[in-house]
Amino acid sequence: MLRIGICDDVYDARLVLRSALERALEARHIQGQFFEFSSGEGLLGWLEHHAGELDLVFLDMEMGELDGMETARRLRAADAGLQLVFVTGYADHVFDGYSVGALGYLLKPPTAEQLEAVLDRAQAALVRDLDRAYICRSGDIRYRIPIANILYFVSDRRQVTCVTEGRDYTFYGKLDGVAEEVGDGFVRIHQRYLVRSGAVDRIEGSEVVLRDGQRLPVSRSCQQSALLALTRAELEG
Repeated sequence: MLRIGICDDVYDARLVLRSALERALEARHIQGQFFEFSSGEGLLGWLEHHAGELDLVFLDMEMGELDGMETARRLRAADAGLQLVFVTGYADHVFDGYSVGALGYLLKPPTAEQLEAVLDRAQAALVRDLDRAYICRSGDIRYRIPIANILYFVSDRRQVTCVTEGRDYTFYGKLDGVAEEVGDGFVRIHQRYLVRSGAVDRIEGSEVVLRDGQRLPVSRSCQQSALLALTRAELEG
């Protein structure tokens, strides 16, 4: 499923684009979930509480106080893996999208072929970015969490919480399984804690101190292996 945001200050433009995208998704046999926003400010405000819940965003270039390009810059700063597509009635800024790594630049109204090509590129880009993001599901919501934003995972019985710089994500799972999925960039410091090595500032006795000041316990059984792994990660970094 592709979770698609449409950001345009004109209601009719959102409606036309959504209808065209629904047809393009159907032609590609792809399920889609849509989220509509009438301003860049509204989109950014929503994402503050729903980080990782969008895969692809179609942005109108000509909006009110916050135009599409500035919205894109802020989106890119918050989530490097979010796929962006500009949709506009003008060709004046056709090359500007490259500065924020836009997936495409479409003139209104985009053709079915153009939309299908963009959807294909979006899916391919999301697959390529799997090694830079952790995917988890909580209920009906699937989250795509940039690896670089993760501080640590902590388990509590059958639940695991992914703690990031902006918010926490809780889902059903086991920490052993998470460790296998995220790979070598993470270090087991405790039966309940798995920390991203890049988020660690230092080890003090039986605690790991993160760069943001948080302290996590290091168990005796993990102390030696954790120290070796974190030292190796620092040298390789």
